[in-house]
Amino acid sequence: MKQIFTLVILMAMSLQLNAQNDAAVNFKKPGSVNPISGCVFCADPTAIEYNGRLYVYGSNDHQEFVANGKKGENSYGKIKSLVVFSTDDMVNWTFHGTIDVAKLCSSWTGNPWYKGFMNSWAPSMVWRTTEDGQEEFFLYFANTSHGVGVLKASSPVGPFTSPLKASLINRDTPGALPCSWIFDPGVVIDESGTGWLSFGGGDPNEKGTNIQPNNARIVKLKPSMIELDGSAVKIPAPYHFEASELNIMDGKFVYTYCSNWASRQDADWNKYKQEQGITVSKPETCTMCYMVSDSPMEPNSWKYKGVYGPHPGSSPNNHSHLHKYQGNYYHIFHNGSLLEGMKNNNGVDANASTYRSICVAKATVDEATQTINKVDLTNTGVTPIKPFDPYQLQQAETMASCGGVNYEDFKNLKPITSKNTMGNDASENMYIKMAPLSWTAVRNVDFGENGAKTFVLRAKGSGTIEFRLGKNQNPIAKVEFSSTDWQDHVFEVDPAVFKGTKNLFFLVFTQADNVQFDAWQFFETDPSAITTVSGAAAQPAVRYDLNGRRLSNATGKGLVIEQYKDHNGTTRTRKRIHQ
Repeated sequence: MKQIFTLVILMAMSLQLNAQNDAAVNFKKPGSVNPISGCVFCADPTAIEYNGRLYVYGSNDHQEFVANGKKGENSYGKIKSLVVFSTDDMVNWTFHGTIDVAKLCSSWTGNPWYKGFMNSWAPSMVWRTTEDGQEEFFLYFANTSHGVGVLKASSPVGPFTSPLKASLINRDTPGALPCSWIFDPGVVIDESGTGWLSFGGGDPNEKGTNIQPNNARIVKLKPSMIELDGSAVKIPAPYHFEASELNIMDGKFVYTYCSNWASRQDADWNKYKQEQGITVSKPETCTMCYMVSDSPMEPNSWKYKGVYGPHPGSSPNNHSHLHKYQGNYYHIFHNGSLLEGMKNNNGVDANASTYRSICVAKATVDEATQTINKVDLTNTGVTPIKPFDPYQLQQAETMASCGGVNYEDFKNLKPITSKNTMGNDASENMYIKMAPLSWTAVRNVDFGENGAKTFVLRAKGSGTIEFRLGKNQNPIAKVEFSSTDWQDHVFEVDPAVFKGTKNLFFLVFTQADNVQFDAWQFFETDPSAITTVSGAAAQPAVRYDLNGRRLSNATGKGLVIEQYKDHNGTTRTRKRIHQ
């Protein structure tokens, strides 16, 4: 039978302890929401909204970072997987692990000009519900600059499969050539249910110029979403370079892309403006630009609208995704702020360079006129759109920031560190390994007026957790736990302390011996003071998905989290396969 430890309340008013400056370094700037991860390098974002959550996918820069021994330059050549994060409040992000694209596409066949699968960069994601009620998720990615591949799944975190035996788009695709780089897909499903895919990039080809490189393309997809419906056609995007994405606004297509590094000549731009009948200024180098069309397969229908995304400054390139979530638009981009934070705090080799991190900024969009105002890129980032609920089961890998943590998974307890340290092929089974003095933080935690009476920690190993309102502030409470297998450690807490909204709530592992941290949850004080009778019959399990959202009894097939009371009335949680 599990030991239950009594919670020791350390009130700052009565025990004026010195603040402990011993917790692991926070590589994010103090008070910053960006980047979305404080320990995982990732870039080239795309996103979908599903069941009230925003899922963000990106290139796994961390894979190259680890393969390079956490030093040197990011060449992108070792990136063969994609990362997945999600949120429902825009400041606390759940890391779902990685999608092992190399494994999924290992059987791809090639042709004389490429050798099947090579790398996975710059994903673009879309999902739909079919006529028979099935949900389908399609993830397109750049197979280096040689083509565009596609993966398919029935959930936003997989498992994914490769429905094709080769890339979907390559040099043999009608209309693709003479595109310099066949990469950086952007997918959208229009209001009629038709899929569209943009792609392309690079320096001007033999038919291009600096102002018209002739590399941007768009193609219609067949209903299967894994076949092309006809030839690709050119999008005449001025100073185009990379980072294609598509949106639909008020029935019109909005194409976003990154501009090139070529010099801008006033004479060229004035001529272009006159031909197009526009008055906007020429784009600065490496900025995010956009065009609008109501007939995407007609090149002359596309109209240039201007720049909306500045260069992020601390990144060697610029790649972003514009996404509407919960009624607001967000500019999801990458920069080099996490790497800068590591360098400034001696957390990485001094010669490490070009490892990128995904960030979020608020965007102002007029859908009726398809106008995107220029966004402001800051590390402060966005504000939460809802309180964080501590009374829902929360995964340990949900956090606003962290220090000293390592991600692991249940299936792959000995990950191949030459590939990465995050556990490919097990994104649905994540937990985090806590070292001494490591910590996680969540923002905007709302304990309500009644406060919390119980804290449940799902973990194994031995450790001591200090709860703090800041990384180096005095603890407001402390708990100790120990178990050799996964257990729900239950602690009584003081509602007077765990009450109201906490801007920052830290879980600091001041001691940790082989601690594997899976999930946590608080239980609210019942103002009616009704006591649960111990020894009651076991209650039916309440089912949650892997993000802590409650599921009905009719849903939640596959891996789910169950919360239940045993015959002693003790609340327990477990992960299991539900058929």
